[in-house]
Amino acid sequence: MYDLLVVGAGPYGLSIASHAAAAGLKVRVFGRPMASWRDHMPRGMFLKSEPWASNLSDPERRWRLDVYCEGQGVTARHGEPIPVEMFAEYGLWFARNAVPKVDERTVARVTALRPGGFETVTEDGEVLPSRTVALAVGVMPFVEIPSAFDGLSPALVSHSSHHGDLDRFRGKDVTVVGGGQAALETAALLAEQGTRVRVLARAGELRWNDVPPPWRRPWWQSARSPHSGLGCGWRNWFYAERAGLFRRLPEPTRARIAATALGPAGAWWVRDRVEPAVEVLLAHEVAAAREVSGGVRLDVLDRADGAGVLRTLETEHVVAATGFRATGDRLGLLSESLRTALATGADGTPAAGRDFESPSHPGLFLAGLVTASAFGPAMRFVHGATYTAGALVRGVRRRLHTGPRGGVVPGPARHGTPEPVRR
Repeated sequence: MYDLLVVGAGPYGLSIASHAAAAGLKVRVFGRPMASWRDHMPRGMFLKSEPWASNLSDPERRWRLDVYCEGQGVTARHGEPIPVEMFAEYGLWFARNAVPKVDERTVARVTALRPGGFETVTEDGEVLPSRTVALAVGVMPFVEIPSAFDGLSPALVSHSSHHGDLDRFRGKDVTVVGGGQAALETAALLAEQGTRVRVLARAGELRWNDVPPPWRRPWWQSARSPHSGLGCGWRNWFYAERAGLFRRLPEPTRARIAATALGPAGAWWVRDRVEPAVEVLLAHEVAAAREVSGGVRLDVLDRADGAGVLRTLETEHVVAATGFRATGDRLGLLSESLRTALATGADGTPAAGRDFESPSHPGLFLAGLVTASAFGPAMRFVHGATYTAGALVRGVRRRLHTGPRGGVVPGPARHGTPEPVRR
């Protein structure tokens, strides 16, 4: 019987496992480490968050991104984006050093036991009992593609997260739907490889993040607009550094902030790659789509002049960079009885108590994007993993009514000399 079974091995799952092992809990981790970062982001992308705000979390803060970069002969600097490939390798290094051995099998089902605890079934049928479970499933279960594309083949319409590379689109005509970082960076990469690409955005203008101010500034500038893991400013600082206080806000306020704060925007270092090279159609919304010979015909509502004119556009493929919708009904690995009884907010996202525990299922803990409505926008970013890991493991220990106990603990390589960086 495990004290804690962690489902997911991305930044949140690995961070939770590190804290749980250090607390002496008997913990087991399932999932392919850093799978979303390794398999669902094209080569050439960069991490939008600052390097210092992109650490996975271990209790002693030994296995930071800057330490990994130093081992690679690279200095992680404020204001200089880190390649996604490097961040993924950092996550693997963290897993080797700070986390008990990860089981890379997929979890097929989690079921509640009576009178308490859980039964987890792996893809090959192994059944594992545990006293608590932490779901850190990332974003892939929550992919959102607009209903206008319902019924079209993945060969014609795909989500931006469905591509580990974009080579298949060389020399083709591609339309990217969306106006945020995923849409704009995908469009830039497509244009740079010779794809004919355009962006359709519902907004009347694109938003671009500013170049971050220097890390060292006059005190009065820092006091007026402090740095935070989500950008400068006191509001961002509150979201980034006070997730526990955010949870005390009224639920409608939390849901509104989670849905609107830090909305779609392109990174400053993408702007010069998009504006000269990519056709951008603003105030355009896809009303309908259908397959035609050679691709897709889009009926597009053009509101640029305020009148709302319906136009048609043909393209060979549509990439929907339209984000994710983290509702409880999409947690398909939960048994039907668990899923249907899962407490949710008005926006459909799972409810989470102060320790990230589901109020409807004692012992079931939630982490990552699914908790953004409860704990704020930080949970949409790697930065939120630090608060989550500490608070969640404290909640697990409270649920177990125990202090440190024997179990799986990191080996010598994790508490002694760091394992050499693998190039």
